[in-house]
Amino acid sequence: MALLIRGGRVLRGSEPGLEDADVLVEGERITAVAPRLGQPVTAEVLDARGLLVLPGLINAHTHAHNNLLRGLAGRWTLEDLLNHGPALNANRTAEDHYVSAAIGAVEMLKTGCTTAYDLFMTVPAPRMEDLDAVASAYTDVGMRAVLAPAVADVAFYETIPGLIPLLPDELRRTVEGLRPTPTAALLQLGAETIRRLDGTAHGRIRVGLAPTIPTQCTDEFLEGCARLAREHGVGVHTHLSESKTQAIAADRRWGKTAVARLGELGLLGPGFVGAHGVWLTDDDIGRLADAGGAIAHNPASNLRLGSGIAAVREMLDRGVTVGLGTDGSMSSDNLNLFEAMRLAGLVGNVRFPHHTERWIRAAEVWRMATLGSAKALGLDADVGAIEPGRKADLVLLRADSTSLRPLNDVVGALVYVESGVDVDTVLVDGRLVVQAGRVLTVDEARLRARAQEAAERVRAKNAAGWALAEALTPYIAEACRAATALPYPVNRYAVPVALSAARDSDTTEASAMI
Repeated sequence: MALLIRGGRVLRGSEPGLEDADVLVEGERITAVAPRLGQPVTAEVLDARGLLVLPGLINAHTHAHNNLLRGLAGRWTLEDLLNHGPALNANRTAEDHYVSAAIGAVEMLKTGCTTAYDLFMTVPAPRMEDLDAVASAYTDVGMRAVLAPAVADVAFYETIPGLIPLLPDELRRTVEGLRPTPTAALLQLGAETIRRLDGTAHGRIRVGLAPTIPTQCTDEFLEGCARLAREHGVGVHTHLSESKTQAIAADRRWGKTAVARLGELGLLGPGFVGAHGVWLTDDDIGRLADAGGAIAHNPASNLRLGSGIAAVREMLDRGVTVGLGTDGSMSSDNLNLFEAMRLAGLVGNVRFPHHTERWIRAAEVWRMATLGSAKALGLDADVGAIEPGRKADLVLLRADSTSLRPLNDVVGALVYVESGVDVDTVLVDGRLVVQAGRVLTVDEARLRARAQEAAERVRAKNAAGWALAEALTPYIAEACRAATALPYPVNRYAVPVALSAARDSDTTEASAMI
C-alpha cells in the first residue's frame, strides 16, 4: 500500500527549515521526499496543501497510570506525590489500566505526539495482565510506545532521610508493615514482559526496564536490571536525581551520587535514560556523556512539583543526549509536548541573566522533542525526522492559523507559539490515525465515559489510602525540609537560601545553601 502526501511544506534538516515537497510512503516507511513526485499507480493521495508536514513528536517520559486521576495534585512536592501513590494507583483492574493508557494516548496523538516512553506502574507492582492491557491500549489507539514497568524493591518511606524516627508509634508500625514486592519477582516480571510484549503490534510496542528510583532499589535489583538489559538488548529508564531529597538520600546511602553508583553497577550506557536529572552535579553530567546515556527533560513537572531547574545547557554542551518529556499528568497536568517545548525553551533563561548565548535555542528544543527523544528511546534510526528509510510517523498542522500566521520563523513558532490545537492529521507507521483533528481508531466519547466511571470507582476504593497519605504528609514535609536544608554541591532551586529553615519562624531569614 502506497500513500503520496502531496503539496505540503515539509520541515527537514539539522537546522530545520520548510521545503515545498511531496512525501511518498510505501508500507510503513518513507521512500521519497522531493518536489512534485510522480504518483505510483497503486498510491492513494493525501492532499497536504495548506499544511505543514512535521515528524511526529516523541515523549521521552510519561506514565499511563496517571491519566485516570489527574487534577488531584494540589501543592504537592514529588515526595507528596509518591506518598499518595497507593491512594492514586491501588485497586485497579486491567480494564482501568487500559482506559487510563488509551485516553492518554488519544491526548498525545491529538497534540502531535506519535511515540512515548511509558513508565507504567501500579501498587504494589504490575501484574502481567495489567501490562498486557496497557500494551493493548497503545496498539488499539495506534501509537508507538516503549513500555517499561516501573517497580522498586525498597519501600518509598525508607528512602526519606530522617522520616521514620519522626513518626508516632502507630504510624511507624503501619509504615514498617508496608513491604515491597521481592527482588526476584520483579526481575522475573521484567524478563516476562520483554518475552511477551517486546516487538508486538508489528514492532510498535517495545519494552524497557524501569527500576523506578535508584534509592528505592536494592543494589541486587539494580544489578539484575543491568544484566537483563544486556541479555535482551533493551533500555533502562529511571527517575534520576529528580529532587534534592533524592540526591541527599543517595549520598546518605552510598556516599556518592546516584549516577556514580549506577555506573559502578553497570547501568550507564547508550541504552540508559535518566528522567529529570535536576540535581546532577558536573561530574554526573560528564559521566553520563562519556557513557552515552540520555536525560529525559521534564520542565513542566520539575516546576509543578518544585523540584528545581535542570542544567540543560550544561548537559547539551557536554554532549549528553537530551530528550523531552511531559511526565505523567499527575505532575504536569497534561501530555502536550508543545507546552513542554515552550517551557523547555523558557525555564532555563533565568539561570543566565543577560548571558543570552547560554539560553536554549528554539532549534535545540525542537531537537529534544524529535531526534533527542528518538535517541533516548533507541529509535533514532527509525523516527524523529522526515527522511527516506524512516518510519512514516508524521504530523500535519494547519498552516493558516492564528498560531502560525504570520509565519516568520517556523521553529520558533512551533516551540513558543503552537499549542497543538492546529494538528489536523497524524500518521503512525504510514497509517492514518488522526484526520481533521479526530482520532480514527477508537470511540473517544465512549472512552471518556469509561474513564470517568473508572476514576470515581478507584477513588472510592482507595479512601483508606488517602487517609494514610494525609496522616503522613506533615512528617514527610518536615523530613524533606530538613534534608533539603543540607549542603549539596549544586543548587537547582530558584533561590539561594533554604527557605525550610524559616518554616516556624516569623523572620524571612534562612540559612545559606551551597
